This record gives sequence, C-alpha cells and structure tokens, in this order.
Amino acid sequence: MAEKNVQEMIIIGSGPAGLAAALYAARANLQPVVFTGMLLGGQVANTYIVENYPGFPEGIGGPELIEAFQKQAERFGARIEYDSVTALDLSERPFKITTYGGEHYAKTLILTTGANPRKLEAPGEEEFNGRGVSYCATCDGHFFTGKDVVVIGGGDSAMEEGLFLTRFANSVTVIHRRDQLRAGKLMQERVFDHPKVNFIWDTVITEIIGEGVVRKVKLHNLKTGQHSELATDGVFIFIGHIPNTELYKGQLEMDELGYLVVDKYMQTNIPGVFAAGEVADSHFRQVITSAGMGAAAAMQAIRFLEKQTG
Repeated sequence: MAEKNVQEMIIIGSGPAGLAAALYAARANLQPVVFTGMLLGGQVANTYIVENYPGFPEGIGGPELIEAFQKQAERFGARIEYDSVTALDLSERPFKITTYGGEHYAKTLILTTGANPRKLEAPGEEEFNGRGVSYCATCDGHFFTGKDVVVIGGGDSAMEEGLFLTRFANSVTVIHRRDQLRAGKLMQERVFDHPKVNFIWDTVITEIIGEGVVRKVKLHNLKTGQHSELATDGVFIFIGHIPNTELYKGQLEMDELGYLVVDKYMQTNIPGVFAAGEVADSHFRQVITSAGMGAAAAMQAIRFLEKQTG
C-alpha cells in the first residue's frame, strides 16, 4: 500500500471532542482528517446558547462555538471532510475507513461519534415525527409560536430546551415520570419561576394522537394509575441519549449501555484507536468535558505515533 494513501490520524465525528482532537493533532503537524458525519458540530450545533463553557460570560450560541472550534483547528492544518463513515476495519494497522466518498487508511483513529436522542417508544411517536414530535427545541421551536407544547424529561437538557420554547409557545408543560427534577439547582429555579412553565409529575405518555399533526397525548400517572388526556400542539422529547457505536460492534469493547470503554488515556481495547466525548461518556456529557477528552485522546495518539517511529 502506498504510504501517501495512509493518514497519520483520522477523526470520526465533528463535535467538541472531534474538533478539539483535531486542533491538538494539527498543532503537532499531523494534518488530521475529520469526517464530520451528517452534522458538523454534533448536538451542540443545535443548541441555542451554551452558558457553561468557560470564556464566554454572556454565553455563546452553539453554532458560533462550533464555528470557532473549526476555524481554530483548520488554522493549524486540520482538514474537515463533509462525509460520513459507513464501515471500519480495525483488524490491522493501518486501519481501513470506508466513507461515501471512498476508502481511507489511518495509523491512528479517534472516535468521537457522540450520541443520539433516546426515543420515547410510544405509539404515534414515529408517525408524528416532524409533525409535532421533535427532539430539538432550537430546531423547531419557532413552528410553535403561540401554541401549547409538552416537554418530556427532567434533566438539564430538558429544562434548557423547555425554557427556550417559552420564547415561542403559549405554554410549556413538563411531564416527568418522577416527582422531582434531575436538573441542577439553578436550572430548576429558572423553570419553577417561569410563568409559562407547568408541571405534571409521576406521569408518562402512553400515546401521541393527532390528525396530520399532533393534537393530544394520553397520560398515565404511575402513582395513582389514573389515565387522562392532554391537548397539545407539540411533543418535545428529552429523555437521554443512545451512543453512536453501531460501526464498532464486534470490534471494540463497550459497556452495558453501549458506550465505548476507554482507559484514563482515552485508549480503547485496540492499540491506536482512541475515543472521546459522548460516545465514551455516559456520565458528564458536557461540551467542556467532551473537548477535554478530545484533547487528551489526541495527545495520547501523538505519543502512540512517536513510539511507533521512535
């Protein structure tokens, strides 16, 4: 195989972890190639505002933050490829990466493919996806101006998205299967104080009903057993995520939830293959921790390459 066809490093995924890894690798003159996947920037690219990333006292829009990450990485020589990986062969080095655009080879890989929203798995969810059912308030919120919507979930993401929806919706009803939120204290104070936000506790949605678009939801109170219906124009679902690890099944070690298992150096069970961000993090799931993991993965990959040639 001609050496010119082999990259020093390929990064799969372009969220904070992938772009931070690209920055560190580019500064080491590795000219890393980043395959963006379907969405440059990952989930944060759909986040209206990021308020907890250091250096931005007033917060910064998710798309603007990703644009800054990208420009900084490209400044030092990272190459951003708008392509998706369809297959991997990790049985030998250099590793083989197949994309829609062709075949590529890499001496090291950093996997930063993130996670996707978990589905409610309720009747009507798939039928009305895009017609009242959404997993992204910042993407679809403006379609619900002056309307009533429900938000499913009780974590920080659900509350952040719910607060964003108050910019458009007439009312936002949070439906949570427990009797208290999992969101942080500050976020809880914000939602409890907001006049547009209401709460239904100890309850799950059992069905989403509509005619062309969402019209109402069926509810089941888990404590009382009571069944009821609630009229609504939109259902926004924020109940966690599923890691994007389908490509790695049968090749890389995963935990019981499907997340990639890495050591403290971001190394997977295959030497030369590293992982960072939410694809390997079911606990913190923050922009800053993903970026830190990406930087660490790149640093270790650089050392791995140095040992191979040293």
